[in-house]
Amino acid sequence: QVQLEESGGGLVQPGGSLRLSCAASGSTSRFDVMGWYRQAPGQQRDWVAVITPGGNVNYAAPVKGRFTISRDNAKNTVYLQMNSLKPEDTAVYYCNAVQSQNSYWGQGTQVTVSS
Repeated sequence: QVQLEESGGGLVQPGGSLRLSCAASGSTSRFDVMGWYRQAPGQQRDWVAVITPGGNVNYAAPVKGRFTISRDNAKNTVYLQMNSLKPEDTAVYYCNAVQSQNSYWGQGTQVTVSS
């Protein structure tokens, strides 16, 4: 059974950086698109960034230029480097991975940007 486990969330001051990791287990096959989503309190879950197996990336407008998504296909792991963090980036961040038209989600990791 496929499982995704996020790590790297926490509390950071505005302007700071965090790096999120998401390791996928339970499959020996490579995943298709992998990505990050976030959900702030009282808000819907929004996509943040996605990456294809070949490394093509796409970012949501609010994070473009500040966040960088990357992946290690050999480890079935996806990363999100977040720089110049703002209070409005505060949310639970979820990892998503697609394989054989199945979509899998992690349990989420809290990111709080506050002074």
